[in-house]
Amino acid sequence: MPFHPIKQIEARPEKIIEWTDGQVIIAAGSLFKPIEYKRKSYPIAQCNNSYIFPGIGLSVLAAKANRITDEMLRIASETLAEASPLANTSSGGLLPPLTQLAQLSRKIAFAVAKNAMLHGVAADIDDESLQRKIEANFWKPKYRQYKRISS
Repeated sequence: MPFHPIKQIEARPEKIIEWTDGQVIIAAGSLFKPIEYKRKSYPIAQCNNSYIFPGIGLSVLAAKANRITDEMLRIASETLAEASPLANTSSGGLLPPLTQLAQLSRKIAFAVAKNAMLHGVAADIDDESLQRKIEANFWKPKYRQYKRISS
């Protein structure tokens, strides 16, 4: 049987809004239409692995962390929360646009790597070296030039 994330959801956004009388910010792994409640529209942000896990992976590579701790996951989540347009300006989306993902991943990688060093799961290196290692491990698309040789 195929996996359908919406069928596996722990709580439906419309119920969460109802239970909290609209005093809630919601992000889900699946795509949902905005919910109307008491003449107000509640957009449901889609948040999945693309926001946090690239930065965590980058931090592990750059800092050579020997494991990923709960604390490192918390730091990644907090770094994402600090980039929230809604939290910073009281308007806009809950999550930054995907166009900011590359810069956000670098920022998460740095914060998570520093935490890994602090807790002894990665060797301690200076900030400048860490930034260089993050950049060296950051994926950059490189495309070959192709030349048509027959028609």
